[in-house]
Amino acid sequence: MQGKDYHATSVGKRDDPTRHKRVDGTMIKVELIDRMGTDLSVVNAARVSYAKTKEVFDDKDEKLIKYLATHEHWSPFAHASMQFRIKAPVFVARQLVKHQVGLVWNEVSRRYVDFPPELYKPDAWRGRPVNSKQGSDGEVELDQTLDHNLDTTMKSCLVLYNALLQKGVAPEQARMVLPQSTMTEWIWSGTVYAFARVCNLRCKSDTQKETRDVANEISKLASEAFPYCWQYLIDK
Repeated sequence: MQGKDYHATSVGKRDDPTRHKRVDGTMIKVELIDRMGTDLSVVNAARVSYAKTKEVFDDKDEKLIKYLATHEHWSPFAHASMQFRIKAPVFVARQLVKHQVGLVWNEVSRRYVDFPPELYKPDAWRGRPVNSKQGSDGEVELDQTLDHNLDTTMKSCLVLYNALLQKGVAPEQARMVLPQSTMTEWIWSGTVYAFARVCNLRCKSDTQKETRDVANEISKLASEAFPYCWQYLIDK
């Protein structure tokens, strides 16, 4: 399956008509833009040890995939890959970029671009958990003063950023005044096995919600591209 040709579009630039649209109630967006291989590619990679190959996927191939996943024979799953384009806040990107094995990451750099930043605003503020040092629990209602201060502070960051650019400050320095809620975009490519490891960790209930939203969407798209592999690689 060939992905969209992003060389022919203006994604992320000032004239990109999709930049300010909210997707499913959030600004976070995940697209599967390319892939290499199928479930059959994985079983053929396993069967090459016996100098065998298949042309049509059948029940025996599903059983083989289940066996490979159950017994952690991971190398056949590394012969198929996916490429995603993801848009999310910086604080989400910095959590996900920690996953390195079997994955490659290229991100928009504000050393080179200076189009108006977008700031992520959650639909609700979550409470700090009582018995844990991380995560969240329930919702917190901001009072009018705090909500006003938050909105003013975020706008002030944008005003300051633009003022620095207009003064002639280099984008690579001006970007330091932008908050972690700034939206970023990246291309993330990797093997089916590598993305399964990401989703097995980041789709869990104790993962930060915004990061889990990205992982859940990756998992959904991967299950459509590699239905049998994903069924047995993902923890139930």
